[in-house]
Amino acid sequence: MNITLQPLSENIGLQIINNDNISILELNLEEITNLFKSYGVLLFRGFETNTNIFKQFSNLLSVDFLDYTGGAFTRRIIDGDKTVLSVNDYQFAIKLHGEMYYQKSKPLMLWFFCATPASQGGETTICDGKYFFEELSDSTKNLFSRNKLKFSVYQSKDVWQAKYKTDDLDKLQEICKNNDISLKINADKSIYLEYIFSAIIPSKCGKYQIFINSILPTKQLNPEILKFVDDSEIPNDVLQELDEVAERVTTNISWEKGDILMIDNTRVMHGRRAFSDEKRDIYIRLCSPAFEFSSTDDVEIPV
Repeated sequence: MNITLQPLSENIGLQIINNDNISILELNLEEITNLFKSYGVLLFRGFETNTNIFKQFSNLLSVDFLDYTGGAFTRRIIDGDKTVLSVNDYQFAIKLHGEMYYQKSKPLMLWFFCATPASQGGETTICDGKYFFEELSDSTKNLFSRNKLKFSVYQSKDVWQAKYKTDDLDKLQEICKNNDISLKINADKSIYLEYIFSAIIPSKCGKYQIFINSILPTKQLNPEILKFVDDSEIPNDVLQELDEVAERVTTNISWEKGDILMIDNTRVMHGRRAFSDEKRDIYIRLCSPAFEFSSTDDVEIPV
């Protein structure tokens, strides 16, 4: 096959570029799996794709697709399939984060599909969480290693029913229990949620520390809900350091129509640059890999 492999950047990822009229569905799945384990991010470019082909290809390598129950944003369902969602509901920049790191149950793998790129801006940003951790000062590493953080969220009845896709309080309690979320139900059926987490986690093999979480977009968009577990604030100079490191280690993906992106959500954070083109349309699928993804598969991403 006339395929070119080239790095996405010095720090992360691999591009798989089609130089001929090859169907993406004909690619060797074992080779794709091995490349994904090694690089953590794969960008498939130059293939003839559409929403249906995107679904077929991601189905070949994935299981346990999620419908974004409990998700922080409003996402439009594509073609009636609740596992294919638009990430285009807002046009502002979104800082680096791990997907759904505000609850225990989160997708291990992400797929993105570029239905329509923005005429300008709107790049997806990615970063190796291992590399991010290594760039932090020792004092910040120690701060987050010693102290867990806490999301504390009030939601009205209408809000939680929309986010959790149910009006059944028993079902809500089950969802929260499965996600290690503390739930308080008020008399008016509004709720108060608390989720305690670590900003730094071990890699799948346990050899490395990974900075992956939702600190940056939470402090960007809804800062009052995130504090340390003792209710103290994250110092402003620490947040400034996180922003500075993020810009230093971020790789931008400038979308081309038909691109497909595959991301390891146990290690790689992603975000988005701002855009104004209302025609931009990027889709996401949340899932687990259909291949062995245990600790023995943790291969260091070349930097």
